[in-house]
Amino acid sequence: MKKPKTLSLANHLETFFRIYLVQHRNCSPGTITTYRDSLKLLLLYASEQLEKPPVRLKLENINRELILRFLDHLESERGNSVSTRNSRLSAIRSFFRHVANNDPASMGLAEKIMAIPVKKPLKRPVNYLRYGDLKILLSIPDQNTWIGRRDYTLLLFLGRTGARVSEMTGLNGSDLRLSKPCQVLLRGKGSKERAVPLTDETVTALQNYRDENTNKLEPAGPFFINRKGERMTRFGVVHMINRTVKTAIDQHPEFADMNISPHTFRHTVAMHMLQAGVDLTTIRSWLGHVTVNTTHLYVEADTEMKRRAIEMCFTPETPISLYVPPDDVIALLENL
Repeated sequence: MKKPKTLSLANHLETFFRIYLVQHRNCSPGTITTYRDSLKLLLLYASEQLEKPPVRLKLENINRELILRFLDHLESERGNSVSTRNSRLSAIRSFFRHVANNDPASMGLAEKIMAIPVKKPLKRPVNYLRYGDLKILLSIPDQNTWIGRRDYTLLLFLGRTGARVSEMTGLNGSDLRLSKPCQVLLRGKGSKERAVPLTDETVTALQNYRDENTNKLEPAGPFFINRKGERMTRFGVVHMINRTVKTAIDQHPEFADMNISPHTFRHTVAMHMLQAGVDLTTIRSWLGHVTVNTTHLYVEADTEMKRRAIEMCFTPETPISLYVPPDDVIALLENL
């Protein structure tokens, strides 16, 4: 009986990206990019460790021990967080799950890699902006300039919708409905779509931005653009927020202690809704979380709600009387 032929690493990579992710799983471009970057980093690391060019690497070279060293390298050398480390591992395990399904000869190798556990991350406090902090940031962009008006609209959009940065940069003009009922269609993780209502303030800002850029915007094209008229990137949004925060620090030094990223605005929307009494199921739907368990972290982080609970507690005015056994026999039994 012939030994089953082992497929090459290149063959597995091609079928994983061109067939499995695209045709079988219908993954979004963002997911495919994340998987691509994870496997690219792994192959470059393996190439350096084994002193082989990537084209000469074989599937058996990418074993469990090498992957464990790679995961340690991500944290110790590249400074990645535990969540990023787990995200890279998830992509690697998905690839080897594909290998196991298509190459019986590599089943043993794949099973050992798929058994690598994720690392439990440290729970950090949720970073969000209070109402006053958000108002200060919205006042920073100079609305006498085009770039300032765009930045204000973008910050307001993030601070009112809770959109992920990828959802915001992927926004097209046709995704906005600025007539009643006003809403925006957001495309989240896993190609999931959700409609989020827009406040009157946000609608006005979006309408003004659209009207000013009529000659630059196409209905099916990007809505938030840079100076060149091209779709804004994640890097561009991060740069804009960092620039805004830097200006805010000059006027309000307390901002120097805040770690503000695009995701901070998403946390801000969730916390403001929770503090306003909105139920977790509605917040989960608004943010596009898969389960309400993810949304529950905001309850744990809301110190204002906990503080109000403490203030509601009181000390009884009537003294507490100690329990006295009815007779000596009962007292004897209870003292045993």
